[in-house]
Amino acid sequence: MWRTSSYSISISLFFVAISLAEGPDSSNVYTLEGVVQTALRNNHDLTSARLEVQRASARVREAWGYALPKIDLSARYTRALKKPVFFLPDFANPGSDRVSAIEIGSTHAFDMTVSAEQVLFNSSVFVGVGTARIYSKAAEEVYRAKCLETITAAKKAFYSVLVAGEVLKMIRQNLTNAEENYQNTRLLAASGLVSEYDELRAAVALDNLHPELLRVENAYSLALNNLKSMIGAPYISRLEIHGVLEADTTVEFQLESVVERVVKTNPSLAAMRYQTEVSDAVISVERSSYLPRLSAFGNYQYTAQNNMFNFSTGDFIASSQIGLSLSMNIFSGLQTNARVEQAELDLRKSQEAINGMEIRLQTSAESLVLQIRQARQRIAAQGRTVEQAERGYRIASSRFANGLGIQLEVNDAQLGLTRARVNRIEAIYEHLTATAELEQMLGRLPEYVIEETDEDTE
Repeated sequence: MWRTSSYSISISLFFVAISLAEGPDSSNVYTLEGVVQTALRNNHDLTSARLEVQRASARVREAWGYALPKIDLSARYTRALKKPVFFLPDFANPGSDRVSAIEIGSTHAFDMTVSAEQVLFNSSVFVGVGTARIYSKAAEEVYRAKCLETITAAKKAFYSVLVAGEVLKMIRQNLTNAEENYQNTRLLAASGLVSEYDELRAAVALDNLHPELLRVENAYSLALNNLKSMIGAPYISRLEIHGVLEADTTVEFQLESVVERVVKTNPSLAAMRYQTEVSDAVISVERSSYLPRLSAFGNYQYTAQNNMFNFSTGDFIASSQIGLSLSMNIFSGLQTNARVEQAELDLRKSQEAINGMEIRLQTSAESLVLQIRQARQRIAAQGRTVEQAERGYRIASSRFANGLGIQLEVNDAQLGLTRARVNRIEAIYEHLTATAELEQMLGRLPEYVIEETDEDTE
């Protein structure tokens, strides 16, 4: 009895744990493909990453803008409320030391200027264009990593619902078996073929399954709610899942190949490498402060003044200039040296982060490959165990019904069958989730989302 209760609790704990995995239309039926595609469309973090890709593209265009000519148009009208003056000596009486104030300017003045400037040499501008391109590539890799993360979370939520359904189906089958066993035991007890103790054990085994069924049904609802949250479906919507809990054990991952490939194809690592290139470019940008900046400029101006607000085309006087501007920092309080040093340290930090990331990825990839292999072996072994346990339960039930066995044998057979089924479900779930995590780590997108993802980043 204690063995049955303790294993019943372990089933609930396992089920609740997997139902808490990452987890829209009302009354929709979803397959795995539909769940993944819906999650990609509705995930807010993924939308933010997509917007960041667009923002990075805009930054590339902005960087190019600094290398293009700059043209400005300005116009100004001035109304002199009190005209300015300048002072001259009294030429009529030079010895008087007096000065005379003379007004200058006009009451109304108007000028319009068109100015243009073109950078001829500015190292930071040229480096900035390349840096913006690298940043754009990094944003694309971050978006790809977020896509893979969303896909894996959606798969896990979907698998959790499938597992929940399998456990629920198993508990209901156990309840049916327990009810049939209890009815048979009552008939045998009424005929005096079994003891009252056997009847009590059958009744207790049946009663213990009712609260277990309630717990499993609640856990199934929780798994569905987590899936709704994952795909952005309304909480009150009705969700139907179509799928079979089975693992493709024919796919073989070669350990050496996976460990070597993961550091080449992982999008998060690729984004970090692009970020390192950005840090390297920042050093060049900071060092460009030591170099001169040369630009060409020119302007064309129309000016007119009149004491009466009555301008004509003949009042406007044109003027124009062209020239070169050269500037170079001589001393800035060692700020440039400090900024270069900071940029170099940031580069070293990025390189160390990449080294650490590579080690972690290779270690995780190795662990996942081994976990997949172990799960494959467990699936094969537990498949045979379930068949044996089912046969054992049928034999125990038949023996008891014919008065050749006892109720304890039936209970033990049912417990063994439940344990075998749970172990098989758990092995399949571990195989599915480990495969999903490894594919995410390797940067593999499912075929049914590749085209959609590429269109989103364009």
